[in-house]
Amino acid sequence: MKYIESRTFTAPRAWGALELASMNGITARLHWTDQPYEWHMNDGEEVFAVMDGQVRMDYRENGETHSVLMNAGDIFVASVGTEHVAHPIGEARVLVVEKAGSI
Repeated sequence: MKYIESRTFTAPRAWGALELASMNGITARLHWTDQPYEWHMNDGEEVFAVMDGQVRMDYRENGETHSVLMNAGDIFVASVGTEHVAHPIGEARVLVVEKAGSI
């Protein structure tokens, strides 16, 4: 049994994570960050749920870049092969569910 107050979680570096669960090849991690990640794409779907703070999610579709501003409670699903990058606005905590071994 685990109980986590996500809004109080911090990490020693941007995108530091607390592993919450590993389920049949899928991981759920709580990340703390105050820095953007990097443009990337995954070989599986990736689910981002903002737990605290704001995150601007940039993604590319059909050669065009789009952005959505995510607030606490908002969810973004990156489909297989969707290039994307998360930019926190200040500090943010993000729940990420993805294929084990994804970066």
